[in-house]
Amino acid sequence: MTSDAPERAVRVGRKVRAVRLGPRSVAALALVSAIGVMAFGWPLLAGSASGLAHSRDAPWLFAALLPMLLAVVVATIADSGLDAKAIAMLGVLAAAGAAMRPLGAGTAGIEPMFFLMVLAGRVLGPGFGFVLGSVAMFASALLTGGVGPWMPFQMLSMGWVSMGAGLLPGPDRLRGRRELVLLAGYGAVSAVLYGLVMNLQGWPYIGGMASGVSFVPGDPLPDNLARYLAYCLATSLGWDLPRAVVTVLLTLTLGGTLLKALRRATRRAAFDAPVSFDAPDAGGASRGGAPG
Repeated sequence: MTSDAPERAVRVGRKVRAVRLGPRSVAALALVSAIGVMAFGWPLLAGSASGLAHSRDAPWLFAALLPMLLAVVVATIADSGLDAKAIAMLGVLAAAGAAMRPLGAGTAGIEPMFFLMVLAGRVLGPGFGFVLGSVAMFASALLTGGVGPWMPFQMLSMGWVSMGAGLLPGPDRLRGRRELVLLAGYGAVSAVLYGLVMNLQGWPYIGGMASGVSFVPGDPLPDNLARYLAYCLATSLGWDLPRAVVTVLLTLTLGGTLLKALRRATRRAAFDAPVSFDAPDAGGASRGGAPG
């Protein structure tokens, strides 16, 4: 094997990603995201005669469906380049994210996990980011005992957060303070959007609320959306904004160091490094192989 393969991998390390998005990966991600959008938003389109009281079974249906779809995504991405080194890094980062989530115990939206998911998605690409966000949220649910019908929705939402970071512009060119500002801004927006999206998972099934914020099956979509926004302002914004602030502060203060560490680890791991084998030296082999 030629000795310069690792050196070539280091030289191109900035452009190498642990998981490359091939056509099947893109199709699988698009499919699971489309089904996720349906899972979150279908009650808004339900008719007044749809029997939403009966539809309390729907979250459990999606709870069984989404992990299987995520498994399809993982298998497809693995088929396009998730090697042993990438799996090892996935496990380490997912464990770190799961361990960071209980640090704030959800208090007032203090969730440092978002900071790591955004930066890891930025360095390792959208495919790796989606899998990492989903796996880290699954592991953290097991760690904190937060297993329930909401867990697949959390996995999907966190996967979107980390995947979006991998789709931000300038992954090979933008560095320094400008990159940190970009990631901090994205982290703030995604932290708020995560809360807004997760509210859709439970809001249609919560009874006993004031009429101004309750979901009304069959009402026009604009009316239900207005009630939904009122519900978010009244219940979750006090959690979403602190989450965004914590993500921004951690990104601006620790982001530069963590980005360098992640990029250094990616270069040294030499994901998908080209390996070639030289033909044996026929002359040397004949000289060494002949008995004296």
